[in-house]
Amino acid sequence: MLFASLIGTTIEFFDFYIYATAAVLVFPALFFPAAEPAAATLQSLATFALAFFARPLGSALFGHFGDRVGRKATLVAALLTMGISTVLIGLLPTHAQIGVAAPALLALCRFGQGLGLGGEWGGAVLLATENAPPGKRAWYGMFPQLGAPLGFLCSTGVFLVLAHYLSDAQFMAWGWRIPFLASAVLVLMGLWVRLRITETPAFQETLDRGERERLPMLTVLTRHSGTLLVGTLSLMATFVLFYLMTVFALSWGTSALGYGREQFLLLQMLGVLCFAITIPLSAVYADRFGRRRAMIVATVGIIVFGLLFEPLFAAGSAWQVLLFLGLGLGLMGLTYGPCGTILAEMFPTPVRYTGASLAFNLAGILGASPAPYIATRLAGSHGIASVGWYLAGMSALTLLALLAVPKRPLD
Repeated sequence: MLFASLIGTTIEFFDFYIYATAAVLVFPALFFPAAEPAAATLQSLATFALAFFARPLGSALFGHFGDRVGRKATLVAALLTMGISTVLIGLLPTHAQIGVAAPALLALCRFGQGLGLGGEWGGAVLLATENAPPGKRAWYGMFPQLGAPLGFLCSTGVFLVLAHYLSDAQFMAWGWRIPFLASAVLVLMGLWVRLRITETPAFQETLDRGERERLPMLTVLTRHSGTLLVGTLSLMATFVLFYLMTVFALSWGTSALGYGREQFLLLQMLGVLCFAITIPLSAVYADRFGRRRAMIVATVGIIVFGLLFEPLFAAGSAWQVLLFLGLGLGLMGLTYGPCGTILAEMFPTPVRYTGASLAFNLAGILGASPAPYIATRLAGSHGIASVGWYLAGMSALTLLALLAVPKRPLD
């Protein structure tokens, strides 16, 4: 069961991150070649952001069936949606071949990725937390969260191997397609695992008692709107931090700071190891002292980190940049580990899939989707320090929301 929740999110985040990497390294030249380099990058990042607007729709669609039909069938459908969209990106013709239809098709596939991930995350978290014994909910809930660093390590590792063995011309001509096409193998593996799981005890009890909501989304919006708002704002810092440390850092590091693509990807991979290590540490802390307290401590750390953004990231030393990535992504693990469990605890079982997924993905729209774009504009106009202030400001908003999170056990 825990492996089923982990492998699904790992595959989904692998698919999601290979797009993020390609949006910086490949798509500006192949799908937006008519624009100036800086403008092409911004246009490519705009398609990157599109998936975050699709994710709440995925929450509504898959959340409806997850709360009405069951977690298992919905998770299979979400994985297929993401997998098909990702493989299709690897088959797309470029702007040079079909003109403006190329970026339009790219945007459509990116929308499909967002739709699939919007339904995947919530179901995977519930699969873990609704099977957890008392006192271990944060520990169980962190397994699907580990899919994020594992997916990132796999995606970055693939691009590193390609950068090592292929010339720039080969990579741009056809090498970039390999990660997207290879995703088909991972999806088939994930489907095999998902089809073998059983329904969660909490949802089965809801079925037995006949407590299913006819329209879970309507129930969340009308009866749990305050909880939805607090849950969304509680994850703002999490999303802003991660996409500053990955997409923006990669873009700025390989352009303004002059690092090579292979060198900076390696630095990011080392930083993501800190992300992976701190997720289980945060789960242990959260089970002992509470999910709310764990996220408050992590958010205060992110605010402090925002004030150190410029002196660390603008440094000329690769070791200082590695320290910057390690600290930032380590803090990411501390806030990301308990966030799935805390969201699941906010909503009752009949609408938990919809409510938790919607809060998570609305936070993605408000926090993650504009973060690389805003940071690029801020850094270009006002310097790197302004990006740190942006992170600190969004984290302060998250801190206020966390203070308002009610203490409610998972029923």
